[in-house]
Amino acid sequence: MLLAGLGPAGSHAIFHPHFDDLHRDFRVIYVDLYGRGRSDRPVSLTDITFAEDVLDVKALIKQLCPDGAHLFGFSYGGLISLQVTLDEPFSVRSLLLCNSLHSPQMWQKNHDNINHVIRCQLPEVWAAIQRIRAQGEVSTSPEMQALFGRATALVRFYNPENASRLLTEPGARNTELYPVFCGKDVDFDIGGQLLSIPDFRPRLKEISVPVKVLAGRHDRALYPDLQREFEQGCVELEFLERSGSFSFIEENERVLSLLRAHCRRTSGCNG
Repeated sequence: MLLAGLGPAGSHAIFHPHFDDLHRDFRVIYVDLYGRGRSDRPVSLTDITFAEDVLDVKALIKQLCPDGAHLFGFSYGGLISLQVTLDEPFSVRSLLLCNSLHSPQMWQKNHDNINHVIRCQLPEVWAAIQRIRAQGEVSTSPEMQALFGRATALVRFYNPENASRLLTEPGARNTELYPVFCGKDVDFDIGGQLLSIPDFRPRLKEISVPVKVLAGRHDRALYPDLQREFEQGCVELEFLERSGSFSFIEENERVLSLLRAHCRRTSGCNG
């Protein structure tokens, strides 16, 4: 099983220790994409593209999983997994998307929804953001990112206290890559590589392997109504009732149970 996520600048660290139990049934591969986490850094950050990320994951599957892999795509990792599945269907045994996205349009709505929550529930933070923005600061500036970060627990978790269970490590996030890949003012208008990502909705019916989408009922950025747009072809959607974006943290046992059942339905679960 190959795990891919978080955002375009993040690393595999978010998956620990929440997938440890899967090692009883699977060979679990944690992916740090080029320029992120423990992977090598490029000379130029512009060398990192969505297309290159897809090629790297394809190569990883061919090298480590010649009989095919079960893909777990979280957030940005889901977009990569969708492209890999469409391009190399015989390399993918099953696909499970977890609070992921299907298009640049959905990515824009993700930020619009976050801003709505901040404006309505953290008005003092929103006022500070607007004040700094009026001075010409872009949203990826350190000061602005610190303000947006104050909303993470509220926006992304059913229980904000669970945010403390989200692990990281030194160098896990490539903060210099984020504005290059996503656009300097991404929290208001997406840009960079995000604009080159396809809208996968018209092609979901082409996917031949079973696909399951897990979505947190209380994800305040990628709302359930956005996740319903995945329901095409063989795609099965299931909501986690006590989760936000990070259902594998907030309802870990439930997610691992669903994941195992999904894989057994498509193979001998020897991933």
